[in-house]
Amino acid sequence: MHKTYDFLIVGAGLYGAVFAHEASKAGKTCLIIDKRNHIGGNVYTEKVAGIEVHRYGAHIFHTSSKKVWQYVNQFAEFNRFTNSPLANYKGELYNLPFNMNTFNKMWGVTTPEQAKQKIEQQRRDSYVEKPRNLEEQAINLVGLDIYEKLIRGYTEKQWGRSCRELPAFIIRRLPVRFTYDNNYFNDPYQGIPIGGYTAMVDKMIEGIDVQLETDYLADKAYWDSRAEHVVYTGPVDAYFNYQYGVLAYRSLTFESQLLETNNYQGNAVVNYTDLDTPYTRIIEHKHFEFGTQPQTIITREYSAEWKQGDEPYYPVNDAHNSKLYAQYKQLADAERNVIFGGRLGEYRYYDMDKVIAAALSRASKVLREN
Repeated sequence: MHKTYDFLIVGAGLYGAVFAHEASKAGKTCLIIDKRNHIGGNVYTEKVAGIEVHRYGAHIFHTSSKKVWQYVNQFAEFNRFTNSPLANYKGELYNLPFNMNTFNKMWGVTTPEQAKQKIEQQRRDSYVEKPRNLEEQAINLVGLDIYEKLIRGYTEKQWGRSCRELPAFIIRRLPVRFTYDNNYFNDPYQGIPIGGYTAMVDKMIEGIDVQLETDYLADKAYWDSRAEHVVYTGPVDAYFNYQYGVLAYRSLTFESQLLETNNYQGNAVVNYTDLDTPYTRIIEHKHFEFGTQPQTIITREYSAEWKQGDEPYYPVNDAHNSKLYAQYKQLADAERNVIFGGRLGEYRYYDMDKVIAAALSRASKVLREN
């Protein structure tokens, strides 16, 4: 039977869009399908009251790869946004990542040497030779004050369980800077695409057939018959009908408001690190593009335990789920003409630049072979 397309791409997020762009550029025919009613996956932005709203949480592009930076700049002009989040602990505001501004506010120290001594003293007072959980590991790294005010509450809300129940390996290291620098990322390239991510993805897939509100797994045999190869970016366990069990994720819910003020919190991202505040952070979208609109839109972000039917966001890469994924990966590797990619297809947390790099690498290899 003659196939209509060379590639069926399941998922119109970054991985699928980059792969489709590269395949199309190489002369291959592509069809992109997606369950949602929009392109862009979780980087989707929509304009509301003249403001580009990041519907699925803050997405700040940053990379150390000049190749990836040049690649995305083909499709959008990026502004000079620098991620400098704040932490709100019961009304006290601290700069993130942990730096001299943080230490000055917390302890009144003014020099790097004073800050180092304070952290070292706190580490020494509570040091555990072999940390058994995240709490002990975090205190070993930065001491009790930073842990209690800036790590504990936020982490417990994010994971839905006590830090004493979380494995130590979740926090292998914590970024501590002894400079007055609030730039969260060390990467040399950073910014937000002017006009939003949706416009950027739209340009990537220009001229490529797209069908939205389409569930690949609901009629897998039909969709497989349409193309020589499938690029699958959905949940890997769902593809194999959960035959080894269900992989765990954390999910997120979002609560957005249009406010009749031009500036609600003065910053794009404020994390709420106390346990009494139910949400993990508030995003004020206009600040991503230095907006001057008369109104503003904020989004409160809540972390939740994932259940089937929810949108999966963060894989829970503990020992149990890593072992389970290894079984699914064996099945995935044995599938003929199917490429598994992205955070769901590979069951891993990906920054945007790493998704793009992975898709470029895989597309290059597949296109050389076909």
